[in-house]
Amino acid sequence: MKIGYVITAPQTLDAATISEIEAMGVDSVWIPEAYGYDCLTPLAWAAACSSRLRLGSSIVQMSARTPTATAMAAMTLDQLSGGRFTLGLGASGPQVVEGWYGQPYARPLARTREYFDVVRTVMAREKPLEYHGEFFDHPYVGGTGLGKPLKSIAHPLRADQPVLLAAEGPKNVALAAEIADGWIAMLLGPGNDSYYRECLQNGFADRSSERRPVEDFEVITTMPVVVDDDVEVAADAVREYLALYIGGMGARGRNFHYDVVARLGYEDVAERVQTLYLGGRKAEAAATIPTRLIEEVALVGPAAKIRDDLQALEGTVTTTLCVLGDLHAVRTLVECRS
Repeated sequence: MKIGYVITAPQTLDAATISEIEAMGVDSVWIPEAYGYDCLTPLAWAAACSSRLRLGSSIVQMSARTPTATAMAAMTLDQLSGGRFTLGLGASGPQVVEGWYGQPYARPLARTREYFDVVRTVMAREKPLEYHGEFFDHPYVGGTGLGKPLKSIAHPLRADQPVLLAAEGPKNVALAAEIADGWIAMLLGPGNDSYYRECLQNGFADRSSERRPVEDFEVITTMPVVVDDDVEVAADAVREYLALYIGGMGARGRNFHYDVVARLGYEDVAERVQTLYLGGRKAEAAATIPTRLIEEVALVGPAAKIRDDLQALEGTVTTTLCVLGDLHAVRTLVECRS
């Protein structure tokens, strides 16, 4: 299992941090986007500050860009970084897609499938782009009539550049296994590993032979890591993060993070957290999260405990564990692996 590093606030990026994690032997750096900073600009900056680090988007939100624009950006970043960029895509949720990007959210799985098709066609550069689906139309039908099938004027550094899918729901995880080169996961641990293995197997059953072999399929798991001699102090540092996702990152009845926690056996906790959070009582929402739940989806406590908990994670589907934490947390995990 490789170690990666997640940077959630691009304004905190500095060359010294990038150099330090690269010197530690960290495999990759991953940057997400939601409805503030984009992820592609800071990844280009990180590419310029490093020579070996793999660079990944976790995630490019599909509703923010047409699939052709995303493919262009991915090929450009791959060229600039010397083949170090991995494109992570995700559908996000209806609040962000419809509220921020002003795009429809209906049928996200079908839309994702078409999006992947267009991105891969552009990257392969085997023929001009001609694609007429339910959601994407190239050339556009019904306009001036002047549109024509085009092929990228840029030659990709890697025509088979890896494309990963972020997912949490069972059907979306299965879709990742079917069409993607990997799955970007969160809230994944030993407690729900068997559940997700089954979801992945359902997707692998329909996987095309044109895709990378199942043995090369990646699972990139983002996980909070807080090192402290006091487990409760470490857990407190994660409570606000979990409360945000369980309670606030999605509407009632349409919150995928809530659903993950419920499937772990904490539906009563998820319900309390969501009710408090949506009621504006965010501190109370965080306080109601039990430490045992935090330990299901985060690494918290003294270095010796984290080393033991890391052993359990080695047996899960995770292939790269992306640290959400400070450099001390990253260094601790690297030392635990040595």
